[in-house]
Amino acid sequence: MAISFQVNGRSHSVDVDPKTPLLWVLRDTLNMTGTKYGCGIAACGACTVHIDGEPARSCVYPVASVAGKKVTTIEGLSTDQSHPVQQAWIAEQVPQCGYCQSGQIMAAVAFLKKNPSPTAAQVDEAMSNNICRCGTQQRMRAAILRAAGGGK
Repeated sequence: MAISFQVNGRSHSVDVDPKTPLLWVLRDTLNMTGTKYGCGIAACGACTVHIDGEPARSCVYPVASVAGKKVTTIEGLSTDQSHPVQQAWIAEQVPQCGYCQSGQIMAAVAFLKKNPSPTAAQVDEAMSNNICRCGTQQRMRAAILRAAGGGK
């Protein structure tokens, strides 16, 4: 049974087991490798995408659940890294190893959509569910505040 949905504004129909996690359909079937596998249990946030504008952990989200919905991945934010959060990430030199960055950026974009003028404490709270092992949380906070207009 084919499952149809949109990814980054393009319609797709995939014929996979409906229980297959969206992450694997994105990476293995649609060849969109910007979304990363981290833990497989929705704990780290590396696999964060937006489904109908809301952040979701794609490693545990069955592809059948996105039928008829709109999925946005890191590749869909912009074609040239011009999204304000991506620009802030670059300006603040956030990535160290970079592995978690697509999930961090997608979480930050969703957060700023709901809270366009956050405090540093609100940023810290919102981003505490996405794990960074490199320790760039301070740079992430600065980038999110910059993207919100409260940074440099």
